[in-house]
Amino acid sequence: MERLWAPWRIKYILGGKTKGCVFCDLVAERRDRDNLILYRGEKCFVIMNLYPYNSGHLMVVPYKHRDGLNGLGERDLFDMMKVTQKMLRIFDEVMRPQGYNIGVNQGQVAGAGIYEHVHLHIVPRWLGDCNFMPIVSDSKVINEDIVKTYDKLAEAIKRLK
Repeated sequence: MERLWAPWRIKYILGGKTKGCVFCDLVAERRDRDNLILYRGEKCFVIMNLYPYNSGHLMVVPYKHRDGLNGLGERDLFDMMKVTQKMLRIFDEVMRPQGYNIGVNQGQVAGAGIYEHVHLHIVPRWLGDCNFMPIVSDSKVINEDIVKTYDKLAEAIKRLK
């Protein structure tokens, strides 16, 4: 039997729900690398998903704490799309994915893990990245340490500015 070693998951499994909003709290701390915040835009910021579906899984989060897209203004929405486009350029340069899943899970019943604060997911995809593991063993293989991915993306963001 093969075993997958993912010790970082225990923090999520055993951790209780935090009071307040994890997005609002992390962005306020101003400890971007520790909190995996890659980019701060005018109306939104980009944070890496600590429990990613794939290597490089990012979230574009408006600074305004709203539970859905209808609670955001046009400038907020425009900045989210502009920043999403910027992140796609970064991914194309650094990780060269063959496609992307981009979307919003709005509301708890829609699958949003943090449904109180709307956010947009960007998941880079490669041919074959969805292999037999999720089907056979209900496991997903993440092929690179999250901090290493963060450092590569952060360096490319600095060059793009």
